[in-house]
Amino acid sequence: MDKRSITNLLRHSERSEKSIERYLFERVREMGGECLKYSNPNMAGYPDRVALLPGGMTVWVELKSRGARPRALQEVRISRLRELGHRVHVIDSKEGVDLMLGQL
Repeated sequence: MDKRSITNLLRHSERSEKSIERYLFERVREMGGECLKYSNPNMAGYPDRVALLPGGMTVWVELKSRGARPRALQEVRISRLRELGHRVHVIDSKEGVDLMLGQL
């Protein structure tokens, strides 16, 4: 593998949804919270993670690879959660994770 390929792989791994998800999990744990994976096979489109933070704060987080946007069904679910008064964030970077957590 040449040097350029390795650089591209490293750049991709830093921007991937999986990498951002792992970073969110670690940051929430550092704050003393829990970051749960949410999956409901009967109700698709809900955010990927539910962050349970100290002080009783709950935040839904939809994670995307850098520059990606939620699908139409995900937008519907996000809108409904917000209508119900839930905090929902769509994040596509580690910087976005830090920004969200800094605002809470």
